[in-house]
Amino acid sequence: MTNIDRIDRNRAGLPVLLTIRSEQHFEDMEPDSIELVTEGSLTPTGEGGLILSYQESELTGLEGTTTSFEVRGPQVILSRTGSVNSQMVFEEGKQHTSLYETPFGELAIDIQTSRLRHSLTERGGLLDLRYSISVDHSATGRNAFKIRVRRKHEARQNGQS
Repeated sequence: MTNIDRIDRNRAGLPVLLTIRSEQHFEDMEPDSIELVTEGSLTPTGEGGLILSYQESELTGLEGTTTSFEVRGPQVILSRTGSVNSQMVFEEGKQHTSLYETPFGELAIDIQTSRLRHSLTERGGLLDLRYSISVDHSATGRNAFKIRVRRKHEARQNGQS
């Protein structure tokens, strides 16, 4: 059970504005990238970690899903709940096997993290994550997330909504 499951649901996270850039690279294909600006929340876990959460949209193809990144020491745990359910563990230089639930069934996937950097605090920051995914020990592609987090009131003060 992760801190996402344990966190006090009555305690609201800090409202944040997220700029999320996601890239997927598949062999012999042009990279597929999405950039999304959305609202979310940033919640301290009480153990020095943070949980960054937001609602997926139609643009990402995951409408009806909540995505959370739990930053905990050298690991980041991505959890999705709703129309898609999954949990992926990222730890630079290490491989973790995760279960990915789709409407068509479950897949066991291997996540090999090549880069995990973050400067996240309760004031915001940046999360940079690069990894490759293998299904049945066959590489399916390389992926990257770059998430910029700003406190909502600071974004408004800078003339942004």
